[in-house]
Amino acid sequence: MYAVIETGGKQYRVEVGTQLEVELLEVSPGDAITLDRVLLVADGETAAIGRPLVENASVAAEVLRQARGEKLINFKYGPKTRRRVKKGHRQELTVLRISDIVFGGRSAAKDAAKAAEDRKTERQRLEEAARRQAEADAALAAKLKPAAPKATKADATPAEPKAAKPGRAKAAAKPAATADVAPAPEAPAPKPLAKSSKPAGAKTEAEPATDAAAEPTTEKPRRPRATKKDE
Repeated sequence: MYAVIETGGKQYRVEVGTQLEVELLEVSPGDAITLDRVLLVADGETAAIGRPLVENASVAAEVLRQARGEKLINFKYGPKTRRRVKKGHRQELTVLRISDIVFGGRSAAKDAAKAAEDRKTERQRLEEAARRQAEADAALAAKLKPAAPKATKADATPAEPKAAKPGRAKAAAKPAATADVAPAPEAPAPKPLAKSSKPAGAKTEAEPATDAAAEPTTEKPRRPRATKKDE
């Protein structure tokens, strides 16, 4: 349900819960007022148009605060007269909140509260159904879950490592002791140098020949001289 009201020479379309700024009224914040100049009331497919006002219709509102509108600049300019006039203005306003619309014995606020209660009841009913379904699912899951196997005594007590037999320990220690006692092998004696059958003098005589063979001749062969007379 909505209505069209008139106040301060202006018309406003309002519903329950609407906040609007109207021209300054002689009221205080927190007061409850009634706006009687109702021009139109519509409820669903039915509507009542006033000529000029709708009978048995009223709009209740609550005063929230007194406010001021945006600043407006008024500037006047006179050409060739050096006339400049600049003024600012902020309109005084009253902020209202529509609390109820009454028409033909019906109250829009009561209808809205009843609808909200119905929605709340429906929501609670759905929440209750969802809660029951969740409980049933949890019970079924707990029933289908396999039981955990019980821990046996062998699993509970960890097995201790067995001690090594003394015979095996002695056998393992015996080679190690033998390796420690065994002496290091002796280094082989150097072999005697082979005796040369040739005397030292022959060796010394052969050395110059070897050096001569090793060093190549550096002298170049002479080229024959050929003259034109020989030709």
